[in-house]
Order: sequence, then structure tokens, then C-alpha cells
Amino acid sequence: QVQLVESGGGSVQPGGSLRLSCAATGRVFTIYFMGWYRQAPGKERELVATTNLHDNTNYADSVKGRFTISRDIAKDTMYLQMNSLKPEDTAVYYCKTVVYGGEEYWGQGTQVTVSS
Repeated sequence: QVQLVESGGGSVQPGGSLRLSCAATGRVFTIYFMGWYRQAPGKERELVATTNLHDNTNYADSVKGRFTISRDIAKDTMYLQMNSLKPEDTAVYYCKTVVYGGEEYWGQGTQVTVSS
């Protein structure tokens, strides 16, 4: 199994920045896919950004050029650097991993609020 713990959420004004972290423990050597997702009130959970073992990245159109996904292999941690935040970025952000065999693991979520 893999355990995921997110951190770094909070409240920020429009135009501000936050960096989310997702620390993985357990059978981390089985992870091959990682991503960030978000869910706003009354909306379905949506993909924000993903990466994999080959460091291929993918971003939602709404965050391209503003968000950057990265990972620190030595720390078993994935990051989401969020710049130029907008009110519509307000949501609970979740990290997700997929391991060999297809099992998915989710973190508990961290709240991001963008408001003036």
C-alpha cells in the first residue's frame, strides 16, 4: 500500500502563489503515475496536472502556464507550484498515485481558497 499526505494549502489573494506537497510512504517503489486533482463545491473532481516515472507532464488547459508539477525522488514527495492564482482555482486539492497492478491511492485533500 501507499499512503499520501498533502500539505501547503491555505488562503491567498488573487495573483498570489502557493506550493502544495504530497508526501508518499509505504510501497513507493511501486508508483508509476502521480497527479493532482481538485474538486470545487458543487462540481466534480477534475484533473489538474499529472506526471510519471519518465517525468512526462500533462496539465489542464485552465492551469497551463500557471501551475507546475514536479517531484523529488529522494524525498518521495510530489509538488504543485501554483502561481497567478485565480478565484476559480478555489477547491480541495488531492494528490493521487497509481501503482503497478492498477491500484489507486488518494490523499486526504488540502483546501485552497483564492479570494480578495
